[in-house]
Amino acid sequence: MPVDVFFRTEEEMPELELLALDYCKGKILDIGAGAGSHALLLQERNARVTALELSPGACDVMKERGVRNILQKDIFDFREGSFDTLLMLMNGIGLSGTSAGLRHFLKHIKKLLAPGGRLLCDSSDISYLYEDSPMPEDKYFGEVQYQYEFKNIKGPVFKWLYVDWRTFAEIAEEEGYFFRLLHEDGQDQYLAMLELK
Repeated sequence: MPVDVFFRTEEEMPELELLALDYCKGKILDIGAGAGSHALLLQERNARVTALELSPGACDVMKERGVRNILQKDIFDFREGSFDTLLMLMNGIGLSGTSAGLRHFLKHIKKLLAPGGRLLCDSSDISYLYEDSPMPEDKYFGEVQYQYEFKNIKGPVFKWLYVDWRTFAEIAEEEGYFFRLLHEDGQDQYLAMLELK
């Protein structure tokens, strides 16, 4: 993924991400905030946003860019606060790694959601990758592994999840959430909103 994707302006963001920002309300936690592009736009709208990011380097970049409230922490270690909106864009929900990990994540964030709170996230249906080959039988087809490499230096292999909206809706309902499909972009990507039942 090109680095400039993480530094997009409002004009460069896709409709799906801008729509997600419009659905943000109250006290907001931007999970996996990266370089802070979404947090900065929310700040410009006078929203109360906290950027949560694991990477120390990304936190430094956000600070330099003017993000005011930054927490360097893993979401699974984060238990403080009560938020009206949990925001996870650029397939941030993928950090759950597997469909079982998604269930664990949805259980965890219940502690972070204020009454009437919501999770806004996007993901992609990657079933098109299997149009000419069989689907995996030993795991959900959206469970993949990545490894970043920069100047011949390889990072660790990590799991990532792309979850189609029907599967996500089913898992969300089973874990005690209402699932609402807000937008599909025509390129297998969608925006969803989850609210506790």
